[in-house]
Amino acid sequence: MGRKSGCYNGVTVPTMVSTATIAEEILDLKHDRKAVILAHHYQEAEIQELADSVGDSLELARRARSFDGDVIAFCGVWFMAETAKVLNPERIVVVPDHEAGCSLV
Repeated sequence: MGRKSGCYNGVTVPTMVSTATIAEEILDLKHDRKAVILAHHYQEAEIQELADSVGDSLELARRARSFDGDVIAFCGVWFMAETAKVLNPERIVVVPDHEAGCSLV
């Protein structure tokens, strides 16, 4: 990130300006945290493009076992992430959107 100055009531205030895209930031975090991104096939294209694997919940949970890393970011609903945790008990499993919905919930 680069620095830029702003002005507020005559006072110069330094602010941060993002020099990276959101996708770049996600990929950097993925690398730094040794994470794998799994996306259910109903996710938006932008999410699928960043994912290491796209599929249904059980298929993704099984595929996660073949990835190296410490963290599984499961882009789907919480019950799908639970399946990933059962099959990958040594890993941390996170759900980026806790409000994600599915008609099967």
